[in-house]
Amino acid sequence: MDILEKAINLSALKLSQKLPVYRRFLFDDIKKNPSKIIGLYGPRGVGKTTLLLQIFQDINLPLRESIYISCDHPIFSDINLYEFLEEFYKKGGKVVFIDEIHKIKDFQKHIKSAYDFLELKIYFSGSSALAITNPDFSRRFSMFHIPILSLREYIELKTGIRLNSYHLEEILTDHQNITMDIIRKIPEKILKIFDEYNSFGAYPFYFEDPDKYLQRLSDTINATLYFDLAEIYSVSIDKIHSLKKILSTVCVSKPFELSIEKLANIVGITKVTLYKYIEYLSRSELIIHLSHESKRFKSVRKRDKLYLGNTNLLNALCLEKDVGTLRETFFASMTLYKYSIHYPDKGDFLVNEKYLFEIGGKSKDFSQIKDKSHSYLAVDGIEIGYENKIPLWLIGFLY
Repeated sequence: MDILEKAINLSALKLSQKLPVYRRFLFDDIKKNPSKIIGLYGPRGVGKTTLLLQIFQDINLPLRESIYISCDHPIFSDINLYEFLEEFYKKGGKVVFIDEIHKIKDFQKHIKSAYDFLELKIYFSGSSALAITNPDFSRRFSMFHIPILSLREYIELKTGIRLNSYHLEEILTDHQNITMDIIRKIPEKILKIFDEYNSFGAYPFYFEDPDKYLQRLSDTINATLYFDLAEIYSVSIDKIHSLKKILSTVCVSKPFELSIEKLANIVGITKVTLYKYIEYLSRSELIIHLSHESKRFKSVRKRDKLYLGNTNLLNALCLEKDVGTLRETFFASMTLYKYSIHYPDKGDFLVNEKYLFEIGGKSKDFSQIKDKSHSYLAVDGIEIGYENKIPLWLIGFLY
């Protein structure tokens, strides 16, 4: 039995699997995209494979015209991807779904050749740690970033109730009406659901086995470090402990307590190596790396801010969570998907170089940013806001 025949048999097994009914917000955009080559990238555990398989089942082509392959399967360990695609095409293939494409050496060359010479529609997924978003690659293909679940999506999965997402400008100008509409639709208190989300709502696999969620999240973190980063960036296994130490140090530190010099000393590596490792962890979305607003224009000596990639990572990696850090982590993780963020001299975040946000609890006031235009409070512990004071949970409805 040749590789193509084995692959078709494996694909048939995948096609027969029962998949979640819930479809993430990008499903229709990905499926209807007219590009020949469509890439999905994002951190482990956010549902890239499920999205590919949902589209695979939905297009409903005969088995020999569409195929799903996962590049981490042993039969594809030494495959020449282009030759495989060419053989499939010659035998009547029309659509290919390629999962874990970063496992294939020089996959960019193979995909480019398929784009140039084969009339195939190709969907592929890859790690967010991989440089598959470089301009040359993304110019030819349509790339979709698959993020963690938003608070809105978590509520939809939990309750089955469909809810709208909103642009930031809509939230800033009409947050009271939006919050009232959401609160009327959901059966539980929004602040209770918000607390749940911050502990275990960022990854869809929570709903598969809630009791084992933290263990699976820990396994996901380790797989990102020991497989994705080790393979993609050739980080030796003995150096992975340095990456882990960066994560644990960020976990127990408030964002502004860390200087690069201090962090390098704690981890026991040079500043040059630290910056390199921060880049790896940032690409893999295990951390959020924010620079000062002035660094947009020139090189200045301002500390960077580091957060874990989302609030669930805080829950998995930290024995004790600082509530201020958790609030800021939530805001940054929800906002970064669609908007640029820097940190300013006054306030906590500057969004899209225009909107200034201070994050805090219900007693937070405007004293720190009172003289700034387009300034807002994103406040925890309140269901409904007033004027420029917005409920922090509502930032979870940006996508």
